[in-house]
Amino acid sequence: MLITGGRVLVESGTYLEDGAVLIEGDSISAVGPRKEIQERAGADVPRFEFGGTVLPGLIDAHVHLAFDGGPDPVSTLQGSTDEALFEDMRRRSEQLLRSGVTTVRDLGDRGGLALRLAAEISDRRTPGPRIVSAGTPATTVGGHCHFLGGEVSGETEIRELVRRNLAAGAGVIKAMVTGGGLTKDGPKSHQSQFTAEELAALVQEAHKAGVPVAAHAHGAEGIASAVEAGVDTIEHCTWMSSDGLDFRADVVQQIIAKDITVCPAVSPHWQMLPRFFGEDRAHAMFDLVRQMADAGVRLIAGTDAGVQRAGFDGLVQALSFYAHLGLSNATIIDMATSQAAAALGLGDITGKVAPGYRADLLLVDGDPLADLSALGNVRAVFASGLRHEPSGMGE
Repeated sequence: MLITGGRVLVESGTYLEDGAVLIEGDSISAVGPRKEIQERAGADVPRFEFGGTVLPGLIDAHVHLAFDGGPDPVSTLQGSTDEALFEDMRRRSEQLLRSGVTTVRDLGDRGGLALRLAAEISDRRTPGPRIVSAGTPATTVGGHCHFLGGEVSGETEIRELVRRNLAAGAGVIKAMVTGGGLTKDGPKSHQSQFTAEELAALVQEAHKAGVPVAAHAHGAEGIASAVEAGVDTIEHCTWMSSDGLDFRADVVQQIIAKDITVCPAVSPHWQMLPRFFGEDRAHAMFDLVRQMADAGVRLIAGTDAGVQRAGFDGLVQALSFYAHLGLSNATIIDMATSQAAAALGLGDITGKVAPGYRADLLLVDGDPLADLSALGNVRAVFASGLRHEPSGMGE
């Protein structure tokens, strides 16, 4: 397949004007000026010609395919059989793909269903983005998302759960370091769940297998504990405390020094947050993300798709949050492509339009470096070389 576009995003913030991308199988074989790549391809290669922008497929680094994004996703999950749930997860993954997302990191499901779906997509039995799955997230007895089956107590049980997830094919290990709002009967979002020794055991077991650890952490104490344990990404990172917010500049510097990535997991409907938290508190929370960005913390994009009010086609809307904070469009696109790929351990596989990379591409009308909303003007999506149309037509 030869794709020619008005512009191709070849580096951070850099276009190749009137460029072309040649796909062979599931990979990119050449990128360059249109005339040069057309001559290399030959006349018999199928072509997709348009005047918009070719850029890497987007990456949503924080989703939950097992949740439905409705007003009570936990009750919906608990009322669904595994087979019905799996069919719903298939539809959600296809919705992600049609919106331009070619890779997701699923950070907690039930019964290994995301791993099963990942295998189907990899084998091309069903359309969807590449899934990096955490399997069953580790939590305490009665802790955050305990209903997903990952309750553990003590270092031995923690290590056993990590090993089970790894044996099932998990590409990341998820630890519920603090409570969360989704679990009404569990610890509060600011409250820590694990001891330092337990977190250290979890990280050690995962890293021994070469697999990264993602830490769900809202509370400032939990964030500090996760950093001390050496996790690879911190999810949410909202710096909550029992009486407000507790931003710790010294911990931020440790995050940077240890090369830990933060995924704020911003909702597509982030503009509604002042209605739920209050204007002052919401804007204070927004400002802490800005402070982390200004300090040099590496941020990546994720939506927490599946939780309340977070659907599976909202990544572009969520990215507008970072524009609101003043980040450049080039930086924001990196957060949803190359930087996210690196954080997921896929930096040599996807996230760039370059020879040797997987043919994960998003084709949009307009210029997203000038207008970020152009990312929503999807003409076509290529996932591992297969073309998919927003209308549902594909080949």
